[in-house]
Amino acid sequence: MPKMKTNRSAAKRFTLTGSGKLKRRKSNKRHLLYDKPPKRKRHLRHGTLVHKSDEKRVLRQLGLR
Repeated sequence: MPKMKTNRSAAKRFTLTGSGKLKRRKSNKRHLLYDKPPKRKRHLRHGTLVHKSDEKRVLRQLGLR
């Protein structure tokens, strides 16, 4: 059976933490930033974790499971 290919777009968007959780960037930080309050933009800078219900799908795209 051939090796499973990694989805390259997913590999650029998600990273695996040391404890095995998946990290992602937050959305809504690309354009129309003048309409968003500074507090919201500040909070969008930080990454967050992928939701538990989506983990299986993302891990499969990354070729890990």
